[in-house]
Amino acid sequence: MRSFPLRPLAAGVLLALAGNAAAQEATLAPVVVTATRTAQSPYDIPAAIDVVTTPPDGSLDVNLSERVQSIPGIIARDRQNYAQDAQVSIRGFGARSTFGIRGIRLYTDGIPATMPDGQGQVSHFNLDSSDRIEVLRGPFSALYGNASGGVVQIFTADGTETPELRFGVAGGSNGNFRSSVNARGTEGPVDYNIDFSHFRTSGYRDHSAARRESGNAKIGWKIDDDSKLTLVVNTVDVPDAQDPLGLTRAQVKADPQQVASVAETYNTRKSTDQQQAGLIWDQRIDSANSLRVMGYYGQRSVTQYLSIPKATQAAQPGNSGGVVDLDNEYGGGDARWTWSDTLAGRPFEVAGGISYDNQEQHRQGYNNYIGNTLGVQGAKRRDEIDRVFDFDQYAQATWRVAEDWSLMGGLRHSEVRFRSTDRYIAAGNPDDSGTTKYSATTPAFGVMWRAAPWAHVYANWGRGFETPTFSELGYRADGGAGLAFDLKPSRSHNGEVGIKLQPSDHTEAGLAVFRADSDDELAVATNLGGRTTYQNIARSRRQGLEASFRTELAPNLDFVASYTRLQATFRTPFLTCVSTGCSTPDTPVAAGTRIPGVPRSNGYAALKYGADRGWQVGLDMNAMGSTSVNDLGTESAAGYALFGLSGGYIVDDGPWRINAFARVDNLADRHVVGSVIVNDGNGRYYEPAPGRTFLVGVDLRWR
Repeated sequence: MRSFPLRPLAAGVLLALAGNAAAQEATLAPVVVTATRTAQSPYDIPAAIDVVTTPPDGSLDVNLSERVQSIPGIIARDRQNYAQDAQVSIRGFGARSTFGIRGIRLYTDGIPATMPDGQGQVSHFNLDSSDRIEVLRGPFSALYGNASGGVVQIFTADGTETPELRFGVAGGSNGNFRSSVNARGTEGPVDYNIDFSHFRTSGYRDHSAARRESGNAKIGWKIDDDSKLTLVVNTVDVPDAQDPLGLTRAQVKADPQQVASVAETYNTRKSTDQQQAGLIWDQRIDSANSLRVMGYYGQRSVTQYLSIPKATQAAQPGNSGGVVDLDNEYGGGDARWTWSDTLAGRPFEVAGGISYDNQEQHRQGYNNYIGNTLGVQGAKRRDEIDRVFDFDQYAQATWRVAEDWSLMGGLRHSEVRFRSTDRYIAAGNPDDSGTTKYSATTPAFGVMWRAAPWAHVYANWGRGFETPTFSELGYRADGGAGLAFDLKPSRSHNGEVGIKLQPSDHTEAGLAVFRADSDDELAVATNLGGRTTYQNIARSRRQGLEASFRTELAPNLDFVASYTRLQATFRTPFLTCVSTGCSTPDTPVAAGTRIPGVPRSNGYAALKYGADRGWQVGLDMNAMGSTSVNDLGTESAAGYALFGLSGGYIVDDGPWRINAFARVDNLADRHVVGSVIVNDGNGRYYEPAPGRTFLVGVDLRWR
């Protein structure tokens, strides 16, 4: 399938809108804060922002990919590999990442989950205790600083007025099992939401078993009518998650459940342990002024066993080994003042603040062998202290200049500094210490016209930038010692126009057309001895459209659909390496070649029947267009459309609410590639998705 067709979706949207043409002014959508940093309806914001507030029925609800399917512009792929974090991209930004999440900003309750260098993770996102997830796309994302191709923010729910205990359990194919317990409520001035969840899987593929324990607590103390203190604590532990690595096209065709042989030879695996705490103080000074101060601190340790061959490590004195050992300490804070009043007699709101984030990482490397024993920690090959911090200042304002017109604008200045101190200096491995810094000022501006109570038209423009991460700065393409000081940050010019429609209380739709032109996009330069180096590409472009639609077709019968069409290409030619062992870029990439990891299109549609109690039935479809896997564009993962069916029964009687559910995914039992590993030097680009799978579970709530 080359792309998900737009015409059926557009026809459905137009028919539904026509049927509601005589409707009255629409009910406002849920309030969001990510775009403006103040509580507003997304319908009144001149930017593409969406929110999901309820968990999907009949799902494990352990992966971000399960929550954001209905939002256009964002792709969150479940890799079926818990040794690697989910793949998340927004409008093509972040798609090139082979591990971790880059190019977009991640937050949990306002606390960064993206480090100052631009690399982040969502492994500690606790969905079980969440209230909503907000996804911001387009130019205004740049007001969050470095690597803001988009913003994803998860918010923990506040404690309920009536205390509740919640229990959940679900299990199914491939040894998937999830259990959770949650307590939330209010005691005097204190509200709380405390959650613990357990997940384990045998894995769809061989050598892909994993276990994850996740805890999250949010405790709020209302000091008085004008001030509140909130403590957010979370932890995640993923011990020895097996890594099956990717497969070649031939291997996928022969057996999609198989594992790359070197994965078993070296027992590739990863352990992650993280604890984090944040404190937020909200203070209303008077009717117009308020202050918010946030501070946080965390620790994250990662041990990963790679499949770099013994011979490669032994032959290269400068090789950092096949075992990565990272100990991270990180923290920072943000202080923001908000003024909300009138300017020239019209509503006006301005927010300004400063933020500081710091990460100190002790990076060590070891051989992944001792003698002839493979997959164990051997001799030390790397030892360095890496530090990166940012210091940003920002301001943004919203002004309703007339009854039907609003303006929103902002500016952020960012400075990011890197320092690496090499503590392992030996023959053939010189001192790699060094420092570098990047800075940028990123403006954004938008305008909204309320053409009618049910139709809002907007346009916006802005600039953004993305620094190299420590992983990309770590090695020079020329093989010399020290950081890759020649790498530049990628800088982008972004524009968007769109329309938001709410013709009735039960129908809403949106359409956005966007383009982002980037200078100095990062791409692979060399692959040598397990080291990947990077280079800057002069120009690249991401452009396309997003459409979304949801309506109530009949009482208790809801329909939702979304579609994204995206063209992401390199605009200038360059040379690259395409195989392991390549020390000098020697293969030309033509201008117009697709940026890898970005599908041509993707879409989602779901039909659900059910009320607050009684029978529940749902049918959904996920579609993905073809996805290029390397800079040359010589291979790609084929597109697909997968269908899922869910059902259940809800009993809500007295203090008890019982939701029993079942689900079947991939009804047609199709064999598809669910995610790709961009520019893999061994040609193992493909990570297959499961065939038909089954899930049953029950969630209990006692009030």
